[in-house]
Amino acid sequence: MTGADPAAPFGVYVHVPFCASRCGYCDFNTYTPGELGTGADPESYLAALDIELRLAARRMDGDGMLRPAQTVFVGGGTPSMLGAEGLTRLLGSVREHIGLAPGAEVTTESNPESTSPEFFDRLRTAGFTRVSLGMQSAAGNVLAVLERRHTPGRPVAAAREARAAGFGHVNLDMIYGTPTETDDDVRATLDAILSADVDHVSAYSLIVEDGTAMARKVNKGLLPAPDEDVLADRYQLIDDALRGAGFDWYEVSNWARPGGECRHNIGYWRDGDWWGAGPGAHSHLGGVRFFNVKHPRTYAAACARGELPVKDSERLSDADRHTEKLMLGLRLRDGIGETDLRPGSERVIAGYVDSGLLRWSDGGAGAPRRLALTDPGRLLADGIIADILVAED
Repeated sequence: MTGADPAAPFGVYVHVPFCASRCGYCDFNTYTPGELGTGADPESYLAALDIELRLAARRMDGDGMLRPAQTVFVGGGTPSMLGAEGLTRLLGSVREHIGLAPGAEVTTESNPESTSPEFFDRLRTAGFTRVSLGMQSAAGNVLAVLERRHTPGRPVAAAREARAAGFGHVNLDMIYGTPTETDDDVRATLDAILSADVDHVSAYSLIVEDGTAMARKVNKGLLPAPDEDVLADRYQLIDDALRGAGFDWYEVSNWARPGGECRHNIGYWRDGDWWGAGPGAHSHLGGVRFFNVKHPRTYAAACARGELPVKDSERLSDADRHTEKLMLGLRLRDGIGETDLRPGSERVIAGYVDSGLLRWSDGGAGAPRRLALTDPGRLLADGIIADILVAED
C-alpha cells in the first residue's frame, strides 16, 4: 500500500452488516438474524471492528500513510440497529485508533423505524454531524413493492427529530422507477421531502440486481422491468422540484442546499483514499484496492486471530486509475480538468459539446479548463463517458 498521497482526502467507511429484514431490491452485504447463526452478533462485530481499526492504524502508520480521518461514513445494512450506544462505541474506536481531523464530517445511515429523538440526541453527543435516512418513497404501494418495512410518514418525522437534536446536515434517500410507481407517487415523495427541512437528497433510479427477490419477480413476469424513458422523465421531475426549492445538483444523483454536500462521497468521486472497515468493506489507498471477507463470523474470527480481515487486493494500473477518474469525476457538477483527458477523444467531446451535452468552463487562476456534463447531459452520462473512453488512444 505504500505510495498513497498524504495530501489526498482520507476517510473511513464502516460497514454494519445487520438488517431486521431484507428488502426485495437489495444486493448489499447484509444479514438478517436468521441468516447469521452463532458467533455473529453486534457485540462480536463491535469487538472485531475495534481490532481491525487498531490493526489498520498500525499498517497505515508503518507505510507512512496514517492521518486523522476527514470524514467517517457508517453504512450498511442498518447501522441504527446497533443503537446509539453501539454507534457511540463504533465512533470511539475510529477516534481512538485512526483519529478525527478538526471539523470532520461524521455520517451514519439510519432506518427511520429504528430511530427516536433520544437516539439522535445521543448521536450528537457522541460526535456525529450528519444523518442519512432511507426513505425511498412516501407512497405505501411503492414501499410494498420494494419490501420496505417502515411506514410512509416515519422518514419525515425522523428527519425532523434529527434536526431538532441539532443535526445541521440530514439526507433523505429516494428511489424512483419502481414498478407500479406513478408520477403522482414521485410528487408525493418530493412534497414529503421538502416538508422535512433536510439539506441533502439522494435520488437513485431503481436497478434490478441479479440474485435479488425483485429480479426473480421480474424474470417470472410478476413485475415489469423499469422503463428507461420513464426513468428519464422521473429524473427530470425530481430535478425540477428540488432545484425549484433551493437545492442544486453536485453529482448526477445527489442534490444539496449550499454547504450540504456529502464530503465523504465527494472523496470517493475525486479519487481520494479511504479505509473500509467491517465485513465486505472495500478500501482504496495509494492506487491499491482491497476488500474484506464478507461474512460477519469469518470477519470476527480473522480479527480475533490478530489478522487484518482482507480477502483480496489489486494494484490499479495507470489505465485503470484514469478510467475511474473519468467515470467518477464526470458525474460531478464541476467535471474534470482537461489534463485528465487523453488524446483521441477530441472529436467525440467536440460532438457532445456541439450537441449541448458537455460544456467547457474556465478552470480559474491559470488552471486547465474543465469538462463537465450539462443538465441534459446528465441523463446520458454513462453513454457519454463510455464513448470518451472508447475514443481515447
